[in-house]
Amino acid sequence: MLTKRRQALALKMCLLAGRLLIENGSNMERVNDTLSRMAKNAGLHGFQAFTTVTGIVVGTINEPHAQVITIRHRKNNLSKIADVNEVSRELARRKIDVPQAFAKLKKIDRHTSPKWQNWYESFAAAILSGALMIVFTGNIADSWAGFIAGGIGYGAFSYLLRKFKIQYLGEFCSSLIIGILAVLFVKFRLANNINDIIIGAVMPLVPGVPLTNAARDLVSGNLISGPTRGIEAILTAVSIGSAIVIVLHFN
Repeated sequence: MLTKRRQALALKMCLLAGRLLIENGSNMERVNDTLSRMAKNAGLHGFQAFTTVTGIVVGTINEPHAQVITIRHRKNNLSKIADVNEVSRELARRKIDVPQAFAKLKKIDRHTSPKWQNWYESFAAAILSGALMIVFTGNIADSWAGFIAGGIGYGAFSYLLRKFKIQYLGEFCSSLIIGILAVLFVKFRLANNINDIIIGAVMPLVPGVPLTNAARDLVSGNLISGPTRGIEAILTAVSIGSAIVIVLHFN
């Protein structure tokens, strides 16, 4: 039988693990499964969890008080999801106990990306833009323009997201930059097709992970998180599309 202090620590551990998973782009089925396994391995009996994309409530049947945590920001960081899952596995194999697992989760939460990470992501986005432009349009001649526009656009998105913490503003402004760059490339006869450049350059901004998670949540019966993630993905697509329409309208 767990003491009240140890039970409270186990609940805090589950709350932190759930927040890390949701904040970094995990689907709800994985969140619920991980929390249940961690609670079982921590010795919590009658554990219950209510998870949404904006908050988590956990408690046990034997205790009158539940614990709540709010989730304010969400992004896609699969490395943190993998780290949380590894902590869960170590707890299941009895390699660590509840205090050690909680300490590891706090360390994961405090971990921030190195300064060069944004440059690395922008370069990766540039490569992805150029490659997908060739795949979707077959336009090899203008792929360099998609490479540059995609890299600059994603770099602007990362900067604006860190600066203002407003996801849709970052996607709108970065799509606006991509559209303007595509127009300038063609206007100065450096490239030939505006549409092809835009198609390739906006691909790193397309909400593929939220759409996938929305479908998985709906299929698994999470009728709150599924539609919410779907709406989030639609708003992202609207932000991208609106910026491109504005650029093409005044071209």
